[in-house]
Amino acid sequence: MKKKWLFVCFLSLALTGCAADTTPQESGKSPEQMYLDAMTLMDEGEATLAIKELDALERDHPYSVWASRGQIMAAYLSYRTEEYTDALLILDRFLQIHPGNKNAPYAYYLKGLCYFEQISDIQREQENTIQALKAFQELLLRFPNSPYKDDALNKIAFIQNQLAGKEMALGRYYLTREVFPPAINHFQTVLEEYPQTNQAPEAFYRLMEAYISLGMNNQALEANKILQEKYPKDNWSRRARRLLKNHPVQVKDSAPNASFGLEESEKGQKKKTDKGNEAKTRKGTNLSPRQTTNEENPSAKRTGKK
Repeated sequence: MKKKWLFVCFLSLALTGCAADTTPQESGKSPEQMYLDAMTLMDEGEATLAIKELDALERDHPYSVWASRGQIMAAYLSYRTEEYTDALLILDRFLQIHPGNKNAPYAYYLKGLCYFEQISDIQREQENTIQALKAFQELLLRFPNSPYKDDALNKIAFIQNQLAGKEMALGRYYLTREVFPPAINHFQTVLEEYPQTNQAPEAFYRLMEAYISLGMNNQALEANKILQEKYPKDNWSRRARRLLKNHPVQVKDSAPNASFGLEESEKGQKKKTDKGNEAKTRKGTNLSPRQTTNEENPSAKRTGKK
């Protein structure tokens, strides 16, 4: 799978902190020179050799500022070559050792991307989807004003729609087999945990189907009422009106009301947006590890390969 490099000018990571350790050790080269050699290999398309040079940098100069920068670049190169497991191991080690490093926001963002790239369709397990969500949420929690905020929010919106889709698939599975209690549970999960996704209208409709089948008329009518109020022009609202026309139901006394988790959803509605729900952007923000500081050197731009 082709992936656009998260690549723009960055020589500042290679130029700042030059007072750090520059004593040649096993390789016979200073940590700065090893880092620059790795950058040259990367620009020449030799990602594997660049990673080996960065590994040697970390081994020979573990306490150098260049070693931490090398970790970030090695993680990026592993991500670019789709070696996601390697990238995640590097990123976890980096965040454990350098939680307050200026490149920590980028590390969380890249960690999220590594999981995001491995998201599978809703018929499969969604462990990578959940881990991607956790990484992006942790990025926003720890660094709410990072340059990766907008893209993280867009990807979270997509992820939530993906997880809601998984719940809907499970609910429909039980509904078609007339196993109504678990079907209802899955549809309610969508409305309680992912109320702003585009799966919500269908969740209301499917709840109506399940409730009517069980003779729970009050709950069916309540679901339809909320569906019509929130999504009056949605196709699922039109289908709900036809459903009630074909299967008339009457209100029953003493039946419990269904809340569908709407109290929580109304609170969450003010805080969430629907950006990114319509399409999955797999290329991430156009940022490489070279743009993780404000101390840029505009004259030292490099162009990455597609």
